[in-house]
Amino acid sequence: MTDFLLVDDNETFARLLCRGFKRRGLNLEWAATGEQVLALSARFQGILLDLNLDGESGLQLLPALVAAQPEARIVVLTGYASISTAIAAIKLGAVQYLPKPAEIDAILAAFEEEGTEQTAALSIEEASPSLRRHQWEYVQFVLQQHEGNISATARALGMHRRSLQRMLQKHAVSR
Repeated sequence: MTDFLLVDDNETFARLLCRGFKRRGLNLEWAATGEQVLALSARFQGILLDLNLDGESGLQLLPALVAAQPEARIVVLTGYASISTAIAAIKLGAVQYLPKPAEIDAILAAFEEEGTEQTAALSIEEASPSLRRHQWEYVQFVLQQHEGNISATARALGMHRRSLQRMLQKHAVSR
């Protein structure tokens, strides 16, 4: 059984993470697309899955990964963190959900933990979120309900598709 697999379309990030894992004596293989992952025959102890792959959603890939690698612990790692996608990821079989950037020690600890209760990276601040954060969370929720379909989500939100695409290309709004 190979140690870990990273599913992320960012080659620079993948190289850095592979190097960090290697320093800790761990093997981290990399796949850029869901198609590449599902073609692998190797078994993994843990899988790091990016939520926003180029042209595809990590959430849509998650059930196929759980079926193909039932013994692997899957951690979703994303630069577009939201509460609705975190809940969806856990329901679909991920053991943890971490926002980027995350340190390697936090990633390795996430493979050991169950659920999101003990994740330091997802600590919820005491202050209530801003209006812009609420808007971001709602857009992510509606996008999740429309299975990642940008056009359907834009219609449901009453906004232009290109405006929604520009909004989604930006990183999540901080609290």
